[in-house]
Amino acid sequence: MAFASGCTSTPAATPGSCERASYTVDDPAEPVNRGIFAFNRTVNDYALAPVARGYLKLPDVVQTGVHNFVANFGEPKVFINDLLQGNAQRSVNTLGRFVINTTAGIVGLIDVSGKLGIERHKADFGQTFGVWNIAPGPIVELPLLGTSSLRDATGKLLSSAVDPFGSNSDTVDTLGTINTVGGVVDGRAEALPLTDKLRARPDYYVALRDAVAQRRADFVAQGKLGAVAGDDACPEGETVDE
Repeated sequence: MAFASGCTSTPAATPGSCERASYTVDDPAEPVNRGIFAFNRTVNDYALAPVARGYLKLPDVVQTGVHNFVANFGEPKVFINDLLQGNAQRSVNTLGRFVINTTAGIVGLIDVSGKLGIERHKADFGQTFGVWNIAPGPIVELPLLGTSSLRDATGKLLSSAVDPFGSNSDTVDTLGTINTVGGVVDGRAEALPLTDKLRARPDYYVALRDAVAQRRADFVAQGKLGAVAGDDACPEGETVDE
């Protein structure tokens, strides 16, 4: 009964453009998740969010450079997931973007590929598992990493263990560290408008949990469609970074 009471669902929707995909929230460990969520919220309120708001005050050219660098550094993992999802066109686009931006774009600081009409898209192991029709599983609130389904949490752990560069180079290690820090700050700044909106809801935990579940359901639907266009086609505020 406790397991069943933690499940809610939305009506089915046809994925495509900005239509919402169906999703299910299974949160049998909600009391434990809420405790970890309170810890994560404290870290966010006193550390991540203030840094992210300061980052947004930097010149646009700096923010764009950081965003482009982080996205380019992650392209090899996107390429791996494109292949695992059996999407040849997406994998070719990703590989092309990475080669062009790493060279002509100065290690990805400039999105030359975007200017050439080769659009960026996202892909990760959680999406790949979803494309393989693996169920999301129960909600897991991870310390520092936030709200996720068991499927996506497994994907995050797998992603952290995968090293597409396979190099012990000090330069690559340094770039990896810069990417990690930049990715956390840039990602948090990108999510600020939505999280600020969700905080006004009566239950912030439920609001954020359901927003993440919806966003990931849409993300998996996009992977199944195999569209080459970018993943952020919906209006601002309709998605949340995990």
